[in-house]
Amino acid sequence: MNQSPTEPLKRTPLHAAHLRAGARMVPFGGWDMPVQYAGVKAEHDAVRNAAGVFDVSHMGEFRVQGPGALAFLQHVTTNDVSKLKPGRAQYNWLPGVSGGLVDDIYIYMVAPDEYLTVVNAGNIAKDWAHLNAHAGEFDVTLTDESDRWGLLAVQGPQTERLLQPHTDTDLSSKKKNAFFPAKLFGFDVMLARTGYTGEDGFEVFTDASEAETVWDKLLAVGFTPAGLGARDTLRLEAGFPLYGHEFSDTIHPLSSTYSWVVKDKTHVGHEHIRSAPTQTLVGLKLDRVPVREGYPVKVGGEVVGHVTSGTSSPTFGHPIAMALVNAEHAEADIFDVEVRSKDHPATRVALPFYKR
Repeated sequence: MNQSPTEPLKRTPLHAAHLRAGARMVPFGGWDMPVQYAGVKAEHDAVRNAAGVFDVSHMGEFRVQGPGALAFLQHVTTNDVSKLKPGRAQYNWLPGVSGGLVDDIYIYMVAPDEYLTVVNAGNIAKDWAHLNAHAGEFDVTLTDESDRWGLLAVQGPQTERLLQPHTDTDLSSKKKNAFFPAKLFGFDVMLARTGYTGEDGFEVFTDASEAETVWDKLLAVGFTPAGLGARDTLRLEAGFPLYGHEFSDTIHPLSSTYSWVVKDKTHVGHEHIRSAPTQTLVGLKLDRVPVREGYPVKVGGEVVGHVTSGTSSPTFGHPIAMALVNAEHAEADIFDVEVRSKDHPATRVALPFYKR
């Protein structure tokens, strides 16, 4: 998402808290966001080994209500929303009319005929326009609640232990993708057992006016503040795609390992999404040289694709990457990645790189 030079960066409700914590702030999808506090590796390791907290309040939230809510969501998504029950959440895709994805989203069922959707920050305006363009034939009301919510992600193996004394809900009874109201530090929140790090954890939906207090209390009980840098290294190790990198309006989503998100139903763009992709997403391991998005990927000197995401893995101590390559080369064991006019060997490895 390009930011106009004259358009000010938006701020989440936690902006002042980030500055107090010594965050280095960077532009991200039109927002002023913390990229790191103590350092990416320290924050990454805190999430892998203990517990960290991320500000994800820049994400968008749309409420979908009415007798036609389910039919509408079935029409505009690829996964089977009818499988949801109140108090459950589901990963899903918004397919484009002529191919690619408008966005990848999460849907939370609040009650019969009522859902909350969370969309990527850089896609809020695009998603809102897309959903409204398809809502006309359904008995449904859409409400943009993005400014109402603060959203915090608490992630890591110690998350449940640290949260439990401060909530009224038995967290151990809540399975993955549970979505439920709770008291947290005395505040009314919604909790979801979801996340984007490959670790156990919860996402905390809180009133925007209370988000800063909740954040401060989370830090006080032992959560480490973590920024966009650690969020990216964590999700890449876990093999999670990022919109704008592994997914886009022009990338066939079935290039990824997420074919399970497409169920047998008619939906927007269904004929395009069922066509065979010409590219495949692969995992790459390198010995020393980190690679970045856009770097050419080769087999036998021929360019067969490009890196979509790359980093030096804090967990494994060597560079890793995901790359889109021509489908006919996807089974190659060894690739080369071109970095500053020099080729570096990369071994294909199964995704995800890391699994808890």
